[in-house]
Amino acid sequence: MPVPISQAYTVATYVLKQKLQGRKRYPLVLMLEPLFRCNLECAGCGKIQYPEHILKKRLTPEQCFRAVDECGAPMVSIPGGEPLIHPEIQQIVEGLVARKKYIYLCTNAILLKRKLDLFKPSKYLTFSVHMDGIQEDHDHAVCREGVYDVATEAIREAVKRGFRVTTNTTLFDGADPVRVRAFFDEMMKLGVEGMMMSPGYSYSKAPDQEHFLPRSRTKELFTRILSNPKKEWHFNQSPLFLEYLMGRQDYECTPWGMPTYNIFGWQKPCYLLNEGYSASFEELLAETEWQNYGQFSGNPQCANCMVHSGYEATAVNDGFGSLKGFARMVKLTLLGIGASKPANGNGHSLHPIHGNNSTVPAKAQGCGSGSCNHHHDEEEELETVEKS
Repeated sequence: MPVPISQAYTVATYVLKQKLQGRKRYPLVLMLEPLFRCNLECAGCGKIQYPEHILKKRLTPEQCFRAVDECGAPMVSIPGGEPLIHPEIQQIVEGLVARKKYIYLCTNAILLKRKLDLFKPSKYLTFSVHMDGIQEDHDHAVCREGVYDVATEAIREAVKRGFRVTTNTTLFDGADPVRVRAFFDEMMKLGVEGMMMSPGYSYSKAPDQEHFLPRSRTKELFTRILSNPKKEWHFNQSPLFLEYLMGRQDYECTPWGMPTYNIFGWQKPCYLLNEGYSASFEELLAETEWQNYGQFSGNPQCANCMVHSGYEATAVNDGFGSLKGFARMVKLTLLGIGASKPANGNGHSLHPIHGNNSTVPAKAQGCGSGSCNHHHDEEEELETVEKS
């Protein structure tokens, strides 16, 4: 079962409650960023390019709890930066578990194995491990050799101890569907609960600006990957969202569905764009000009975005918000994503979308090329933050 029944029930009843109350805009997942510092510098990342004095800042547990209570979303994703660097991450997680929030703690897993003793297995806690492909592709993506092996070892240990573990994968132009499908096989053999994936977003601060996917190639890539899926694959995402990535559903962005809170406040309008901050969640909802965002808005920054933080909440709302959407979701869950068409339908072959054979940007393939310049020891990084 890719998502526990208790979690699916909590989300379903929450969505139905919002519908009955007539709420047009409501949060589904709070993106809680307790810090921006990371122990990696990936070429496609646009979340950690801040000056040192900003990287030293972090949210306190109390600030995290206030944001969670104010937002009211049933699920909380803790990205970063690297959350396991935060010296009070144990207290943050314990406080959210006590509130019965379903937590996805996003981590590159470099520190996961040694930090596992801080946590207790719970249906409310999932370690969402960032994995960008098979060993060669992943190490290139994160610009450091050996990270794949460290991460997979940590995943095995976490699964062995009874923790919920999922993976999250970002795909770029140049991804090879054959290698991605092989990667899915590897992750399922590790015993993860399910996998999550999304196309990369063209962060303006990301070192590599050449390999983000336009909308048409996103649909082509995910069709090649997900057509004829194996029964062994489990995805920890709405099947309607995965069908959307394949171009079989047409959704509009609902950025309020996954609002972001970090050291600056409530980020406007979404996790990906940064056009200022609101002092409260209520202010974010009331004062953001939402009509200026989404694929149909004419906003060029939104034209090619198909990222989960904008569209998965739309898919979940569709699946639990109407009988028709629920029927489609159940059908896809039972029959499988993309099962209605052959793997090479519409003339698609299982070859790279654009040139190279990798799930990562070409510039990330070779950390000495200049696009990846971070080779700090993670122990050193951790000590720096814990002393600050």
